[in-house]
Amino acid sequence: MQSLRHLLPSAGSLIVFEAAGRLASFTAAGRELGMTQAAVSYAIRGLEDQLSAKLFQRRHRQVLLTEAGERFHADVTLGLSHIRKSAEELRARAGGMHVTLSASTAFASFWMMPRLQKFRDDLPGIDLRIQTADRDLDLVAEGIPLGIRGGDAADWPDYELLQIADEEVYPVAGPAYLARAGTPMTPAEMTLHHLIHLDEPYRPAATWNEWFQSAGLNGAVAKRGLVINDYVLVIQAVMEGQGIALGWRHLTDRLIAAGLLVRLSDHVMTTNKGFHVAWPRNRVLSESAEKVRDWLAAQA
Repeated sequence: MQSLRHLLPSAGSLIVFEAAGRLASFTAAGRELGMTQAAVSYAIRGLEDQLSAKLFQRRHRQVLLTEAGERFHADVTLGLSHIRKSAEELRARAGGMHVTLSASTAFASFWMMPRLQKFRDDLPGIDLRIQTADRDLDLVAEGIPLGIRGGDAADWPDYELLQIADEEVYPVAGPAYLARAGTPMTPAEMTLHHLIHLDEPYRPAATWNEWFQSAGLNGAVAKRGLVINDYVLVIQAVMEGQGIALGWRHLTDRLIAAGLLVRLSDHVMTTNKGFHVAWPRNRVLSESAEKVRDWLAAQA
């Protein structure tokens, strides 16, 4: 039996053939592959000679696959795609020791930063890179392995999810504000206070009216106070004594424990949604990214 080495065309000629067939042009294939048109033509002719089959019809400024060429091109495309996917998976597994995490500024500031030393202690060989943005980035398009996403599986059909925290919301204020304005004892009394509203343009967030309704104040309408589009600035305003804001438990519990914020009600609004570490479906994570994903989920 002849060896595959003698039976199969070279990988280089197959790559040239795939590009030329897909683009229907030797010139365009050469441009994509960094070759001259003459080099592409020479590679294709050599492939045709080796296979004893005509693969292209040469026309003026255009080449078209023959019937035999179309069948061969479909098989070559499929084979090369399998090889490429396998190579990408092996490369992803090898990975490298740095992992990028996409997150909101609020999550990075109030959830991740207090845990960074624990992260270094638990995963000392991994260089974590946190990338924040005012919107949730497309992890595939940006080449980012992991992200923090709010919502549920229906909101993120293209991602796998591991939950970090339930969405639980309660009101918070700073000690300075309470010393000046007094402490509201009921949700109804809060409607009379200066409220700070989060109005993010790209990520949906619970509102004061929703919180009042969940607390049984169906007719209550929150006073329009200070409106801020970034949650880090909302919490900064609260700590500076500017008013009362909604606090997300997974972000504000530590600030309350440190005495920087005061929780104002036993009532907690739950939304049956949560916050998750997410990664693209059908993408293989590197070993380092898997460790970071599992570490994030374990913090729940």
